[in-house]
Amino acid sequence: MNPIENKRNLWNKSYTFNGYQDHVLISTIGSKTSNTELAEEADEKIIYMEDLETRKQVYGICGECNEPGTGWEWCQPCNAKRFKDNFKNWTSENKDIDVLIQQSQLNAVYRTKCLEWIPFENFKDITYITRGGFGKIYSAEWLKGCISSWDIENQKWIRTGEFKVALKSLDNSSCISTEFLNEVKSYLQIYIWKVIQCYGITQDPSTKDYMMVLHYCENGNLRNYYLNNESNYYSKISKLMGIAIGLLNIHNAGKIHKDFHSGNILFATIPYISDLGMCQPANNENQSVKKEGTYGVLPYMAPEVLRGYQYTKASDIYSFGIVMNEYISEETPYNNVPHNHALAIKICKGLRPNIFKYTPKLLADLITKCWDAKPENRPTARELYQKLEKLYFEQNKYHSQMDEYDDKIKLNGSSEKRSNNIQTHPQAIYTSRLLNFKNLPEPVNSDAIQSVLLSECFDCQLDESDFNEINQDDENNIE
Repeated sequence: MNPIENKRNLWNKSYTFNGYQDHVLISTIGSKTSNTELAEEADEKIIYMEDLETRKQVYGICGECNEPGTGWEWCQPCNAKRFKDNFKNWTSENKDIDVLIQQSQLNAVYRTKCLEWIPFENFKDITYITRGGFGKIYSAEWLKGCISSWDIENQKWIRTGEFKVALKSLDNSSCISTEFLNEVKSYLQIYIWKVIQCYGITQDPSTKDYMMVLHYCENGNLRNYYLNNESNYYSKISKLMGIAIGLLNIHNAGKIHKDFHSGNILFATIPYISDLGMCQPANNENQSVKKEGTYGVLPYMAPEVLRGYQYTKASDIYSFGIVMNEYISEETPYNNVPHNHALAIKICKGLRPNIFKYTPKLLADLITKCWDAKPENRPTARELYQKLEKLYFEQNKYHSQMDEYDDKIKLNGSSEKRSNNIQTHPQAIYTSRLLNFKNLPEPVNSDAIQSVLLSECFDCQLDESDFNEINQDDENNIE
């Protein structure tokens, strides 16, 4: 008798992401973050692997083993056996990559946690997009698409079909680097919601460079998005909520982004946080000054990080504040001055970007809390999301204020608001690089800046003459 005879899909077809996560979480024994703490921080209802009854109600039953699903139309134990049986049929010809992909497939509680080795011939229309701080980005059409679920009746994987993806190579990755593998692992360790999904790994046969296969965002990064799309305040708050959820998921996974800036926030129909290349555990106890320097984009880096201390969750929040202000003002931070040692000194002394004069006070207050000089005064990602959610959903309370500022913007024309015509300084650099500033002062909140923040318009951005008072011997102060 055929062992699969009369088997059928028994998944909960009515499951529509009704507040629950789309896959279970696996409890980590010995983790410094308890399940209770995670549940209190997370924004979705959490289901753990041991919650059999809840798994059954939410995901349904696997038609093969008759056990509750581990995610939407997914059974981890049954799919792990299928993946394992197929290991002999593929290889990346790199042991470390093979092990990484195999482990992801054996442990995948849902399709977003499952990596694939994808032969390069499975892509067409490969087009160069841009260069990032550490490699090149391409777009491509993936002919078969990614695994969606298992078809019990026909005993085969159901795939999404052809769709567009991004291919991200790291320079000189033909000799696979720890950084490349760590970035891929970071995508697996973070709950995929508002964070770019990694589908797998491929290899360019001409350069031999390995490439991550990532979700493609047709609207580009945040900067491209706000320059090419009109948005009112409620629309912007909605997008900022999405970005805050992504950052919350990163922090809930015990990670720090470490390179949070507008170039790493991508837009499809919704925003996604990308580029987890520098993600690291948040419980790193070594907070000493790093002699070799720190990677980042200077305008978005917290003052304590500029001074050489390690990134923390609070430094991610500082970066969020800079991004939030950029999105609202639609102007890149510190665009009219060199991004050098002199700017780093000013930031430590309390300098912050312009706050657009038609920014509602509630948003201006949240921005300034995010970029407070003292990390302990900044909100958490959870608090950020809650404050933005309150602004968005309590429309009866805040609707008139938001409409008032939208009307002021329309009345005065978009030319005041957009940065299209601003001449960016040739030494204003918005890609990640190694920075090593010396002799920076202890970070403070400038009284002068704070007094201006209380007024209607914050307009104290530096011009070239402001920097003449500081010794700008960059060769001695930045590597």
